[in-house]
Amino acid sequence: MDRNTIELVDLTKKYGSHTVVDNLNLTVQKGEIFGLLGPNGAGKSTTILMLMGLTEPDSGSVKVCGINSTRNPVEVKKKVGYLPEDVGFYDDYTGLENLIYTAMLNGLPRNDAREKSKQLLQRVGLSDDAQKKAGKYSRGMRQRLGLADVLIKNPEVIILDEPTLGIDPAGVREFLELIVQLSKEDGLTVLFSSHHLHQVQQVCDRVGLFVKGKLLAEGDLNTLSQKLFANNAFTIKAGISYNPGAGNYKEKQFPKSLLEVLRDIEGVLSVRNSENTFIMECSSDLTPLIARKVIESGANLNFLNKKEYGLDDIYYRYFEGGQNHE
Repeated sequence: MDRNTIELVDLTKKYGSHTVVDNLNLTVQKGEIFGLLGPNGAGKSTTILMLMGLTEPDSGSVKVCGINSTRNPVEVKKKVGYLPEDVGFYDDYTGLENLIYTAMLNGLPRNDAREKSKQLLQRVGLSDDAQKKAGKYSRGMRQRLGLADVLIKNPEVIILDEPTLGIDPAGVREFLELIVQLSKEDGLTVLFSSHHLHQVQQVCDRVGLFVKGKLLAEGDLNTLSQKLFANNAFTIKAGISYNPGAGNYKEKQFPKSLLEVLRDIEGVLSVRNSENTFIMECSSDLTPLIARKVIESGANLNFLNKKEYGLDDIYYRYFEGGQNHE
């Protein structure tokens, strides 16, 4: 059985002469939380519209749960729950009444709708506020209610489009934890579209970098680092000092000689030093070998640490740095 819940093949969408989504290829597996990370205007929302069959691509294909979204949009909507950045509710209805209304629209009898709505309110942590008017809910509470609303029809896929905008930090943390919990317990596939890199990093199994309608790279954090910083995936910094009573180096020869030793290590791409700190760009994690070489040289190793490129570096390079990303 195919484990790919979402499949996009050469997906392209244009508005006039402007290409919003450019030849997008992407698969998301069943039970995976996939983060679509990109700045505003990158084409994320347009991609979501095509996923749900709400707009047609100019070329390419999109399938959700094996169903072609363009040809069978109604069938796709039965499988997908969508949570936008701002959920609309009847403000003069209670949270429970809003859910019951949605459940009945999805064909549940009133008694079943009430029971299921109560269960979902408990799951999203709103049981104590079930009788509170939705118009009195905080932003975070409305998003939790929105999540319960999405779950009414037992979807296989949940699409979250910037769901944490305007929520306070504590509310964001609780909301993200809830997403992970639901995905694990129910086996839900989650597509999380956002420009907040730290939120994506917290919850997603894989991340796709989406800029100007193109998917530049996708994978887990380690894979992305290797793809985007292939020539210097690791920066290793060593604090080294010279002990006149040890080793083979004379004090004046020490820096130059040790530079040569470190440069000769396979996988070390460059070495530079400032006073007693050596900074090495490496193609892999060479900290054990570097430590051994320094000690064998007779020098003192005062500290050794490595920097692995994370989403901060990726975000700056691709979304803010203005560099050539091809």
